[in-house]
Amino acid sequence: MPPKTRPGPRHDPGWHVSSGRASTAIQIHTRPIDERIGWLISLAEAHSEDFCSPATTLARQRYLARHPTRVMVMKCMDGRVHIPHATHTPLGIIQPFRSLGGRFDLGWPYLGEVVTHAVESATRAGHGVLLLITYHYSRGDHARGCAGFGCDTTAAMEHTQEICAQAEELFGADGQSVYPLVCGFETDSDALIIHNRRGDALDISSLSHADADDLPRRLQTLCPDMPAGFQRDLLPLLLGNLDHVDALRGADRELDIQHREWAICVGRGFDFLHLPNTALIIGPYNPDLSEPIIKAAGIIAANMAAGRIPDDGFLLLTSSPYEQMGVDRARARLKSRFLCEFAAQVIGEEFPDLARRMIARSAVVDWPTRRLELL
Repeated sequence: MPPKTRPGPRHDPGWHVSSGRASTAIQIHTRPIDERIGWLISLAEAHSEDFCSPATTLARQRYLARHPTRVMVMKCMDGRVHIPHATHTPLGIIQPFRSLGGRFDLGWPYLGEVVTHAVESATRAGHGVLLLITYHYSRGDHARGCAGFGCDTTAAMEHTQEICAQAEELFGADGQSVYPLVCGFETDSDALIIHNRRGDALDISSLSHADADDLPRRLQTLCPDMPAGFQRDLLPLLLGNLDHVDALRGADRELDIQHREWAICVGRGFDFLHLPNTALIIGPYNPDLSEPIIKAAGIIAANMAAGRIPDDGFLLLTSSPYEQMGVDRARARLKSRFLCEFAAQVIGEEFPDLARRMIARSAVVDWPTRRLELL
């Protein structure tokens, strides 16, 4: 059992069920701010160690050799929406794009640039791209839905359809190189819901292990226009999700989780943060970054005012990934520092009292190893 200040890797299933690690992660929000920050940094270190371990590295290489389609996910920053964990997929296979509320627009200059670069890198290597565009909701309680859409699941679904249409405009509507797929995530059961263009859906929570052998036929029926290679490489995610959902049936899970976030994370490279209600993660995609930063700061202030977290401070952490030493890393350092200064200025102007309790840190991430380096 790891020490309490250092929880296990993010794919450990114990983080959201009753276990020692779960209680460590859940109760960390009550600790003094210095302990919380130390715990978060330790979490990042553990994630990098696991990502680079021989077993994880070989599992990732073996998986990609068998399933070469690149999988990208556009998702809300909500820690409950943990697609690799919910599909039993090795670390590093699924490339996430995370945003407060799951709001995206492929017309945003930086987002369009990053997504297009990722797609072009995949296609140059001869791989197709499966782009999962997600929304999330709770079947058991409307109030546990996506706060970014005011728990309005219909509005969230409509937004994903808009992004899907943008992806078709950007990469072509034939879906032969890039196949955008609207995918729901039901947070009570961790079940995926796959939607086609006709409005039909495949809800994994409605299936049992007896249906596993029939999944290829169901997927073919649902998405007959999806290339065969994409279907072949989507099936492991669906089968993994079926196993995951089945394992959780009847499990004692804490579903009514109050907001108690104590960190605002701006930038990219926060793959280690998939814990519910710990951090508000803002991807650097929206041209008006001040808007999500103000919303996030308002949530932190409300958490302090309601006593859900101590009022001794909160963390502002910015991050930018780099692939190579030299200019690439230097640019990442400049970008992360800019994001930190910008976010601190916005918070200072809008929430001066909260800003006095802000601990600001900037970092870069060595992307090949996922190592977080504080500046």
